[in-house]
Amino acid sequence: MAILVDNDTRLVVQGLTGSEGRFHGLRNRSHGTNVVAGVTPGKGGQDVEGIPVFDSVSAAVAETAANTAMVFVPAAFAADAMFEAIGAGISTVICITEGVPAHEMLRLHAFVQHRDIRIVGPNCPGVLSPGKANVGIIPAEIFREGSIGLVSRSGTLTYQIGHELTQLGIGCSTIVGIGGDPIVGSSFIDVLGLFEADEQTEYVVIVGEIGGDEEEKAAAFIESEMSKPVVGYIAGFTAPPGKTMGHAGAIISGSAGTAEAKKDALEARGVRVGRTPTEAAQLVAEIARA
Repeated sequence: MAILVDNDTRLVVQGLTGSEGRFHGLRNRSHGTNVVAGVTPGKGGQDVEGIPVFDSVSAAVAETAANTAMVFVPAAFAADAMFEAIGAGISTVICITEGVPAHEMLRLHAFVQHRDIRIVGPNCPGVLSPGKANVGIIPAEIFREGSIGLVSRSGTLTYQIGHELTQLGIGCSTIVGIGGDPIVGSSFIDVLGLFEADEQTEYVVIVGEIGGDEEEKAAAFIESEMSKPVVGYIAGFTAPPGKTMGHAGAIISGSAGTAEAKKDALEARGVRVGRTPTEAAQLVAEIARA
């Protein structure tokens, strides 16, 4: 098994005819993802190396039975693209686009509440289930299939820890980059719950960063709801207060949101936390081989 994307994924790429959408859509296909369609208004009837392009998501779904959408459109249109995908019956929407306005994400949150719809992102690297499907920009070649579930706010750190795990001979069930914006479609808690229910996942790695309180919320969830061992890493131990570090959500306000505070919250709930990606990977290896 895996979570979010797998052998049953039928992907439609919104923005497939753009340079980024084309590059990553074809790259996803080369890694085994079943890319069944692209969507670009006004370019219906064309194709991208054999992938048919449609004018709308609804037309793509009707023709190809797509069930997952990857959004690679400019930020000003990304929210509308997600609404379109949901309206067409897509159940999993993965938005790679960065710069999506926060108020648009608030509208999406309200719209999908109590619906069986999963949004990942925006401003995220996507989702990879090694050996099954890759939806996004994650470099699949540095990961191997296994039993570690990895969820992260940071794309680059996801890749680094994934590489460290591979070097130690450890593979992943699914890698989920939830994105670093203040408002994202899926939280740590959302993904941790999916990993807890996934038969393939035996251990979980959570990669957080400074700013907000999502890691503290995740720590409480891990203590009360999870039976699987969890290892953590928090980026930003040396970050100065009041300065945004990389992501829009990565900013310390006063004494809140520091890496040390998040580390303490996780460790208080039994989560072992590495101070570097290498140390975090080594902790996973230690637990998995115990």
